[in-house]
Amino acid sequence: MDTKHRKISKPVRFTDGQGNPLADRMINIKQLNHAFLFGCGGFDFIPYVLRGEDEYKQLTDSWLEIFNYATLPFYWGNYEPEEGKPNHDNLMKTAKYLKDKGVKVKGHPLCWHTECAKWLMEYDNETIMKKQLDRIEREVKGFAGVIDMWDVINEVVIMPIFDKYDNAVTRICKDKGRVGLIKEVFEKAHQSNPDAVLLLNDFNTSINYEILIDGCLNAGVPISAIGIQSHQHQGYWGREKLEEVLERFSHFGLPIHFTENTLISGELMPPHIVDLNDWQVEEWPTTPEGEERQAREIEEMYRILFAHPLVEAITTWDYRDGAWLKAPSGYVRKDNSLKPSYEMLKKLVKQEWWTDTTVKTDENGQAQVEAFKGDYSIDCEGMHAKTVFADDSEQSIALI
Repeated sequence: MDTKHRKISKPVRFTDGQGNPLADRMINIKQLNHAFLFGCGGFDFIPYVLRGEDEYKQLTDSWLEIFNYATLPFYWGNYEPEEGKPNHDNLMKTAKYLKDKGVKVKGHPLCWHTECAKWLMEYDNETIMKKQLDRIEREVKGFAGVIDMWDVINEVVIMPIFDKYDNAVTRICKDKGRVGLIKEVFEKAHQSNPDAVLLLNDFNTSINYEILIDGCLNAGVPISAIGIQSHQHQGYWGREKLEEVLERFSHFGLPIHFTENTLISGELMPPHIVDLNDWQVEEWPTTPEGEERQAREIEEMYRILFAHPLVEAITTWDYRDGAWLKAPSGYVRKDNSLKPSYEMLKKLVKQEWWTDTTVKTDENGQAQVEAFKGDYSIDCEGMHAKTVFADDSEQSIALI
């Protein structure tokens, strides 16, 4: 599959600290990080950062060998179970730790009808809406510079008709309408951090989501990227469906993020289950055959998505088996041992799609560089520089 759009290819001029060309020299070019966001749920970092448990050190160390993008939980009911007492400090410590490791962090989500704060139910709709907007401002401003990417609102297609239980956000969505609510929460998030990347996120990939996005864009909602969930507990979508979804959502011209990807390495969930949360089991074991299947399916899916020019991010939801619905959906087993899917993805991300090379300059200190977009370390005879290769525009690098 064509990945040329993931690379830069251009002549680069290398100089010393005084601006003299490094003529006829060997330049070592080593990649440090991808521009593309290879993501995974970062929930396991919370107990490690806060308590330093050995179990989580092993888990997070292996996580960092592949991923450069983490999702952290901001579910309102858990984040602020008692009004006025948000769990700010713990998530800030975790987010800063990840940022220091070169990991971009996304907060998920700012507005959602599920796992909503129960104390909101004490208020009328007007007050609920005010508190929702205040919550968005508090988080987006408070974490700015550490977290600058947010799932602003989650699963809006079903939100006003959600009937499993009463909740404050479904109430205000019925009141405001889907586009009306989305417009207000996005505008508040954008005002709170104009540089933030703001996602609309949904598991519904039908025409209903397309219609919703179209309505939002026509209303001027500042959507930065389209979030697509792909929990495949009942089986891999396959190339045909994946390419069909990409084609339909590409016509908006917005970046696409696969925000919650799940593929199973055990027995699949029965096809008659409509809501995945309804499948409750005592045990859901991984199997050798399932692990090989999972690795094959993840590889095909990643290759298709990485080749698509509008896809900017892929996030696997569970890093370790059993994290959600007890599903064997991780890259590592419950005992933290690595599954075939882990080894496969590491080879893609850190070998096939990775640049570690040496080039020779000409008499003007110039050399042709072809490299995957990202952050780099440049070395030559004891001189050093760090740089970013982002596009094919002219570039000069001074080594000191």
